[in-house]
Amino acid sequence: MTAKVNEPKTRGQAPRKQGRTRPTPPKRDLEPMRIAKAMAQAGLCSRRDAEKWIEAGRVAVNGTVLTTPAHVVSSADTILVDGEPLPAARAPRLWRYNKPKGLVTSHKDPEGRPTVFGALPDTLPRVVSVGRLDINTEGLLLLTTDGALARHLELPSTGWVRRYRVRAHGRVSQGALDALKRGITIDGIRYGPIEATIERTQGSNVWLVVGLREGKNREVKRIATHLGLSVNRLIRTSFGPFALGDLAFGAADEVKRKVIAEQLGADVARTLDVKS
Repeated sequence: MTAKVNEPKTRGQAPRKQGRTRPTPPKRDLEPMRIAKAMAQAGLCSRRDAEKWIEAGRVAVNGTVLTTPAHVVSSADTILVDGEPLPAARAPRLWRYNKPKGLVTSHKDPEGRPTVFGALPDTLPRVVSVGRLDINTEGLLLLTTDGALARHLELPSTGWVRRYRVRAHGRVSQGALDALKRGITIDGIRYGPIEATIERTQGSNVWLVVGLREGKNREVKRIATHLGLSVNRLIRTSFGPFALGDLAFGAADEVKRKVIAEQLGADVARTLDVKS
């Protein structure tokens, strides 16, 4: 495993100038797949929204309006969405994003709360998140244009450690934290081995550095509560080899495809069509 990806300076999100265009990423042939997946890979919408569009009669393949998202398509098919050709699928892209507190990791929130995707820089294409951070959690959130890449990165079997800085009210001993290395069961839920160390104390609060591999829902807060601590700030500082570094709040910085391929390994990169 190579060193963590942590570029020291955030690239500016300058407005696009007249007469200048960004280099076009290499196009990928469309391998046989369900139409909803093809639409998502082309960046038009999510698979769920694609199914709704198909139900509404907005998608046609080879001149026939589709009625089911189960239809399989390939590069040999002529696909039209709202009468326009389906954009070609492109190589997966990945960004580091510094999520501020107060944003929901969702494209739409039924409660009307502000979302990560509504706050992203306008220069980003449509992206999905690699896992989630809850509304009160800050820090590193990985974003990608490719759902398959997102699913691979968030699997516990990938083995990547998620690291957090935790500020919590209360006191805990290093011995109690060391015991977490054996894993722990809380309210019938089994949590795997957890790395945790005391960074410093600050008044009635303690700062911890916590590393875990599973990423279960509200895992850090549940474990802290079990130890008699009340979390009042939670910052994810790294996800596997990708580090938050000094990325500014609300900023997004693209990871080079070469770096993605190196971190995934040759076999996985080839499967996901991530080329350097």
